[in-house]
Amino acid sequence: MAGKPKLYYFNGRGKMESIRWLLATVGVEFEEVFLEKREQYEALLKERALLFQQVPMVEIDGMKLVQSKAILQYIARKHNLYGKDLKERVLIDMYVEGTTDLMELMMSHPFLLPEDKEKNIELIIEKAKKRYFPVYEKVLQDHRENFLVGKKLSSADVQLLEAILMVEEKSADILSEFPSLQAFKERISEIPTIKAFLQPGSKRKHQPDDTYVTTVREVLRMY
Repeated sequence: MAGKPKLYYFNGRGKMESIRWLLATVGVEFEEVFLEKREQYEALLKERALLFQQVPMVEIDGMKLVQSKAILQYIARKHNLYGKDLKERVLIDMYVEGTTDLMELMMSHPFLLPEDKEKNIELIIEKAKKRYFPVYEKVLQDHRENFLVGKKLSSADVQLLEAILMVEEKSADILSEFPSLQAFKERISEIPTIKAFLQPGSKRKHQPDDTYVTTVREVLRMY
């Protein structure tokens, strides 16, 4: 019997957070190894555990997987969160790519200079309101289902909820102009495994703080 997936990353969100979200959604328990010292990262390199010399890395089903997109697609396929046919899958991919673009703006935010952070928050809010959220609002209105694609939950739904909650941390009323997204958020948040993941004490990570930023810089030598 295969053991629990083991996630190698920092004790923070970054590119691993969407993987945590997806595993939690499908009810898969996982272990985490937090990189806190440069020596841990170098040990993984020496073991050739990091194919492209980068994290996140996930040990799962006897494999050591890197590249977050590949990891997410593997989990989604394995647990039937990836649509029923080719057309549904390409829609899921498109929607996931969109939320990823938005979330990457937020992932980079803690590493910006203090004088650049306010402008970046303005950029995040502007792009959410004018580029990304209008798209998902229209998709939900046109599709007239509880989910973005088809009639069942997919990885696109999970990642959209993750993105919504991240943007709300920057602008609490961001969904005031998007009633379908507001209803979507409330609906998807009530899925039992997701509801549990949103509770205090889960493996969901808080917003990045100075300790997280310092650790990432030191481990990866981002000077």
